Amino acid sequence: MTSALLGIDIGTSGCKALLLSVSGEILATNTATYGISQPRVGWTEQAPSLWIEGVRKAVSHVMSQCPGVELVSIGLSGQMHGLTPLDKDKQVLRPAILWNDQRNAAEVAEITETAGGTEGIIRRTGNRMLVGYTGGKIVWMRNHEPELYARLRHILNPKDYLRFILTGELATEVSDASGTGLFDVRGRKWAYDLIEKLGIDPSMLPPCYESHEISGRVNASGAALFGLPVGVPVVGGGGDSVIQTIGSGVIEPGELQTTIGTAGILAAALDTPVPSPDGRIQMFCNVAPSKWHAMGVSLNAGGAMSWFRSVLASAGSGDQLTFEAIVEAASQSKAGARGLLFLPYLNGERCPHPDPLARGAFVGLTARHGLGDVARSVMESVVHAFYDMHSLMTVMGIEGKVIKASGGGAKSALWRQIQADMFDCDVVTTEGAAEGAAFGAALVAGVGIGAWQDATEAAGILRELTRQPADSSATGVYRKAHRIYCDLYPALSQSFSALNDQVFAD
Repeated sequence: MTSALLGIDIGTSGCKALLLSVSGEILATNTATYGISQPRVGWTEQAPSLWIEGVRKAVSHVMSQCPGVELVSIGLSGQMHGLTPLDKDKQVLRPAILWNDQRNAAEVAEITETAGGTEGIIRRTGNRMLVGYTGGKIVWMRNHEPELYARLRHILNPKDYLRFILTGELATEVSDASGTGLFDVRGRKWAYDLIEKLGIDPSMLPPCYESHEISGRVNASGAALFGLPVGVPVVGGGGDSVIQTIGSGVIEPGELQTTIGTAGILAAALDTPVPSPDGRIQMFCNVAPSKWHAMGVSLNAGGAMSWFRSVLASAGSGDQLTFEAIVEAASQSKAGARGLLFLPYLNGERCPHPDPLARGAFVGLTARHGLGDVARSVMESVVHAFYDMHSLMTVMGIEGKVIKASGGGAKSALWRQIQADMFDCDVVTTEGAAEGAAFGAALVAGVGIGAWQDATEAAGILRELTRQPADSSATGVYRKAHRIYCDLYPALSQSFSALNDQVFAD
């Protein structure tokens, strides 16, 4: 009988389940999709029941595909920063407020001032408080929903709510806790002095484990709901942005990882915690207990391409205009999109510009630009954002000689080539990396039960699939284009702010 590891990732648009043998073979995958609610401009919410139903469907499918396997461990991952509030009976109080929600700018300023400014909060946690972090959502709920806040007893991130439903245990782990903005990343523990200073009851926050540690076992109700055996261990797991690095084989310094999903992530592994001087690069705990994780997160990557496709589809192209068709059109353009740049800030931005009021913009548009140029400028904008983040990492002493690409965008050879050309280095894909956080969660589940000695050994099983070197002629074009790109946000930021005036609201 084959022993198998189950990785579950609660994403923004769907849940992915993946079965991995302890020898490293992907046995089955499935994704169950669900919707997102945007009740106001800048707000994003989801009912946690959608996650649970998505998990139920995806897990049922992969288990039915492999009836002879013995499930030996489960790893969890999910979208980070989401506030899932529970009452004293552990019932959900309101829809979860998600990672890309932009409503709490005033609360972030309030928290930062209370902590002694940006320098003070970085000293306490290793990170600045960003719009989107869980901490700002908690204070927003206290300020704007006082009746619900009075009933609040437990605060969980999305994957940790799944852990509760699976096992009955309230728990989190160090990588997801890092993204609350209330965690001492260097000490790998809750920043209780900051939490108490903010007037938040620390008992609302769950016990915190290292990512590979067993944090519960499937109980009777979890087994009945998901069709899983009682008693299977569930490890801590990891936030999706962090756990994807092990799934790409990035666990040692010297390599960069890019992830193009709804968001865009540039990440690197660190042997020591090195805070970003101004906090724009996030420093989280890695899923390996002796390592840390530096990353920049753009709120707009694959999501920008999805927006572009939906606009064209609504104009009459319909379902015939696939992602592949758009990429094919973009490939007919050339590096630099014939002088067209796109700022991808469709949902505000986090890094390198922590600005919830930022907006998207095409700059340089002329009558000679066609669909391919516009499509390519959207794709290139995601990589310009990565390269912008990289300039902040170099100040921290973080360099990368190779990029390991992951996420749905890694399937596009053109997107990988744009990365190689702009960064002037090889771009590699590895087996399993395109499966995203669910694959990383399965690897960490294996570490938790001793299938691999540690995260480094687990990452070492990954086989290289593709390698694309840089085209030096394209690199020169991109370096010129990037200098112009970097000038655009400072030039337009006041206009973005003005366009967010209430007079323009829905």
